[in-house]
Amino acid sequence: MSDREFGGTDDLSLPKATVQKIITEILASDSESSVTFARDARDLLIDCCVEFITLISSEANEIAEKEAKKTIATEHIDKALRELGFPEYVREVLASAGEMKESLKTREKKTSKMDQSGLTQEELLQQQQELFRTATSKFNQGP
Repeated sequence: MSDREFGGTDDLSLPKATVQKIITEILASDSESSVTFARDARDLLIDCCVEFITLISSEANEIAEKEAKKTIATEHIDKALRELGFPEYVREVLASAGEMKESLKTREKKTSKMDQSGLTQEELLQQQQELFRTATSKFNQGP
């Protein structure tokens, strides 16, 4: 299935700087290599990645629809990879998904400004009412 079926990839891409960083890290891990990566090769690699992502997500979407699911889940990606002939990627994809799930569990929860204020609900309500009174007074005084 090609991205042309979805109207082309004119607006679909990956961040060039991110892809370049990945390429640089991979090339650096092979310290004996003095190979560099040309810009047009990087752009071609980005196009291939977008096509691969489109292919996998389209197949996963079809699998999810067949199962009457409205959300594509990890198991749909697993099945899509296998059905499209990429079973060698499944283990690493599932490991990466597991790592992401764990990192989401342990990340710090964002605190709201209300929580950070250290004030009680009543104190915050009093402040709000005072601000409303002040604003109303200024509005009624006119220019």
